[in-house]
Order: sequence, then C-alpha cells, then structure tokens
Amino acid sequence: MRLQRHGKKGKPFYHIVIADGRAPRDGRYIEKIGTYNPIPNPAEIVLNFEKALDWLQKGAQPTDTVRAILSFKGVLYKNHLIKGVKKGALTEAEVEVKFQAWLKEKEAKIETKRSGLAEEARADKKVRLEAEAKIKDDRAAELTKRRAEAIEAQVKEAKEAAEEATEETAEEVTEEETLTKEAVAAKVEEFAEEEVKDEAKAEETKEEPKAEEAAEEAKEETKEEPKAEETAEEAKEETKEEPKAEETKEETKEEEAKEEADKKKADDKKKDKEEK
Repeated sequence: MRLQRHGKKGKPFYHIVIADGRAPRDGRYIEKIGTYNPIPNPAEIVLNFEKALDWLQKGAQPTDTVRAILSFKGVLYKNHLIKGVKKGALTEAEVEVKFQAWLKEKEAKIETKRSGLAEEARADKKVRLEAEAKIKDDRAAELTKRRAEAIEAQVKEAKEAAEEATEETAEEVTEEETLTKEAVAAKVEEFAEEEVKDEAKAEETKEEPKAEEAAEEAKEETKEEPKAEETAEEAKEETKEEPKAEETKEETKEEEAKEEADKKKADDKKKDKEEK
C-alpha cells in the first residue's frame, strides 16, 4: 500500500494504490483505493474504507505516509478491534459502538481544527488588513507631511520675495527721500541766494533814489531862490492891481443899474399893451 504521484510541479496529488513491492513508484498497480491531496489544510483524503481494511487484513504492508492516512481515517483502529473479536475479547456490537464513539471524537477534533484554522485565517486577514491600513495611513501622513513642507517652502519663498521687494522699495524710497531732501536743500540754497541778490539789488535801488533825491533837493533849492524874487515882484503887482479891481467893481455896478432900467421900461411897455 503506497502513494503514486500525480499533479503538476509544485502542486502534488497522490493516488493511494495497492501495488507489488517490486514495481516502480508510478508504474503498474493492482488496485486504487483512494486519493490524497496534501496542499489544503487539513489535507483532503478520499479513502475506500472497506477495501483498505480488506487489504490490510490480507497482509498488505503500508508505507509510513499511507499508515498515517489509515490511522487518521480509523482503518488501523477498526482492524485492531476486529482482532479482539477474533480473540473473543470483544463482540461485534461492542466493536461498532467503540468505533462510532472514536469516529465522532475524531470528527469533532477535525471540526475544531478547521474552525481554529478558519479563525486563524480571519485573524491573519484582519492583521494583514490592519497592517495595510496602517501602511496606507502612514503613506497618507507622509504625503500630507511632504505637501505641508512643500506649501511651507512656497510660503517661505513668497515671504522672502515679499521681504526682498519691500526692502528694495524701502531702499528706493530712502534714495528718493535723500534725493528730494538734497533737491529741497538745493532749492532752499537757491532761494536764499536769490533773496540775498534781491536784497542787494533793493539796497542798490534804494541808494540810487536817495542820491537822486539829494540832487533834486539841491536843484529845488537853487530854483527856490528865483521864486522868492518872483513872489516879491508879484506882491508889488498886486499892490498895483488893487485900484484896478475897484474900478472894475464900479463899472459892473453901473452896467447892472442900466440893465434894471431897461427891464423896467420893457415891463411898462408890456403893461400898456395889455391895457389897450
């Protein structure tokens, strides 16, 4: 009783066969009694229980792996109980009861192992998912950190550029202020110079009329001397003209008297005409 290998490379699949010990491993066999797939956990075993027990009772010798498979399926235990019946230690009913109890216990163990494996698989999956989520969170945190650093670097560069621009503008403003101050000082100096020049000119102009006034005063003094002589002559003429004025007054009075007499005559004539 041995295994005959089938399946692909890295994915073995075995047939449980009854073969001659002198035949090659994968050669001719007498009878196939089951299959064995070691890849899943627990392994998948399909065995013809009755044939395996019959060949075991006939004296077929299993290999180590096949012996473990027969023990796992209870073939060896059933063969042991049948030997007790032959010896008279047990009855067939007792053998059946004991075998069924063993079989239930074995199935319970297999089921607990399967459930344990399923729980382990779920726990392993949960751990892997948590690890993946953690890695994802770490990557997201790293990306956010890098983005924040990039944004900070951009903000820093913008601040530096703004500071440089403000410094340049401040320098330009200071240069303009200095230029304006210099220009104002130059203009003030120019105004001061012009005022000084104007004052000097004004003083010169003031001095010139003073000299002219002095010359005119001298000329007037020279003129006033003949005026005094003229006033003396005028006084003499006035003394002469006084009797002339009196004569003119008398003449005017006489003329007025004549005019009044003429007016009266004219009035009298008008009255005479009206009475007629």
